[in-house]
Amino acid sequence: MTDAAVNPLKAGLEDVVVSPSEICFIDGHKGRLIYRGYDVDDLVAHSTFEEVTFLLWQGRLPTRKELDAHLKALASTANRRLPPKLLSMLKMFPRKTTPMEVLRTGVSALSAFDPDAADNSREATLRKSLRLTAQLPTLVAAWERIRHGKPPVAPNPRLNLAGNFLYMMSGRKPSPLATKTFDIALILHADHEFNASTFAARVTAATLSDVHSAVVSGIGALKGPLHGGANEQVMRMVEQIKDPARADAWIRKALADKARIMGFGHRVYRVEDPRAKHLKRLALELGQQIHDTSKVEILDTVVRVVSAEKHIFPNVDLYSGAAYWAMGIPTDQFTPIFAMSRIAGWTAHVLEQHGNNRLIRPRSDYTGQLDLKYVPLSER
Repeated sequence: MTDAAVNPLKAGLEDVVVSPSEICFIDGHKGRLIYRGYDVDDLVAHSTFEEVTFLLWQGRLPTRKELDAHLKALASTANRRLPPKLLSMLKMFPRKTTPMEVLRTGVSALSAFDPDAADNSREATLRKSLRLTAQLPTLVAAWERIRHGKPPVAPNPRLNLAGNFLYMMSGRKPSPLATKTFDIALILHADHEFNASTFAARVTAATLSDVHSAVVSGIGALKGPLHGGANEQVMRMVEQIKDPARADAWIRKALADKARIMGFGHRVYRVEDPRAKHLKRLALELGQQIHDTSKVEILDTVVRVVSAEKHIFPNVDLYSGAAYWAMGIPTDQFTPIFAMSRIAGWTAHVLEQHGNNRLIRPRSDYTGQLDLKYVPLSER
């Protein structure tokens, strides 16, 4: 039941346009992803994640001088390190605490230490966005070490965000291929228009709340298995299949049993997700480097069968886990890595929302009763 002036119900807000945006465009029929006018294929070929963050926040590519200053700020120990009291707090968490729970709590705690916490001006929000982008890899890597009884590894200002994260996870300098692969993965996940977590962040920002609160909202939405956990489920499927020789029969049985196969289909794309091809290529190259391409071989068989039987296409989640696995990253860290990348998009959307704000307040389609008469407690 709705007011006459209210538009018809659109379950899940599917295809509902709620706001103009200059940040990201998805052409679902042609399979194109555009950041601020630039095709993601071109950014993967020529740019870096650091430069993409500047592009998303500022709406243009930086000059050499601007990029050098931006790189210096993102690499500085002052921006990358965690407050000592926050590290002490992490050490008090039960070891069974999931990485996403730690990330959600850690980002909220970071706001208490941020010198611009109460300032919602564009300049302050840009500074906070940069610090969060620099701090999230440190937070994720620190918990990975702490939960296994190892001391956190301090950030290395000589490494880019991708290389520094891999270094802080293992304590070893990563290979150039691993660093490049991870950098590209960060670019590919940096933004994706009004997905669930970005919309959650914008709803929070629209109340004129601060960027840390908006990011926590995004993390909370990303934590759900229908949004951020799909590549984890893909890797669990691959681990069940184990052997490429078993993949064809395994996936056909799963389809016959009506099991949901993660890593396929998308609410917007009607063709293959443009990000998938890059992650497939990189997962294969990493597999060749470590002399184990079995994960990619399994996934290739899954693609062949599912595409033929269901006529749906791979999305970004199908091959990303295989690439992360080849870099030695635990499966339950895949979604925090998603957040490490999407922080660029979330914060860009907060900046855009604050710049031309209107409170987001949709309506519901009421399906309850009307005109009930109150019955005194003694008569119930």
